[in-house]
Amino acid sequence: MNNYVTGTRCEIDDDVTIGYPAGDDPRQTVIGDDARIRSGTVIYSDVDIGDSFVTGHDALVREATRIGDDVVVGTKTVVDGTSVIGSNVSLQSRVYVPTNTHIGDNVFVGPGAVLTNDPYPVRQDVEMAGPTLEDGASVGGNATILPDVTVGEDAFVAAGAIVTEDVPPKTLAVGTPAEHRPLPPKLQAENSL
Repeated sequence: MNNYVTGTRCEIDDDVTIGYPAGDDPRQTVIGDDARIRSGTVIYSDVDIGDSFVTGHDALVREATRIGDDVVVGTKTVVDGTSVIGSNVSLQSRVYVPTNTHIGDNVFVGPGAVLTNDPYPVRQDVEMAGPTLEDGASVGGNATILPDVTVGEDAFVAAGAIVTEDVPPKTLAVGTPAEHRPLPPKLQAENSL
């Protein structure tokens, strides 16, 4: 018996695992209509995905994750469990989304970007708190967002930036550690995903 259900018009390659058990009482995974799930992808149990979901190859989505409509999870991208991803979101190749992350609607995360949730890796036992990317945020390739940081609505994180503190809405974060600057006019348009 499959531990998942899919909507209509879904294309799922042969080498895909959906409903991978995550504990003794795995819950069913639900995938909406028009999904395109490529080979090597693993989607755990208790995942709820909307319509028009697309993956690259070897994507991973862990348990208790909620994903909206029109979401792309790129090749070798990892979405750890108990995360929430809105609609109209593009996570490019090799993005890491840790447990307890919240991503709003109309968000772009560039290739190789790393979101983190552990402020003191293996040094202290603390509650993991992933970042929040609010609606319309853009994160450039190879940027790093530290735990419990909020990237505000329509903010833009430049490629390679290391974001150590909240980024206000409609602000550019650039550098290491990231400094805040006014959003230039050429970056003030909404994300076109």
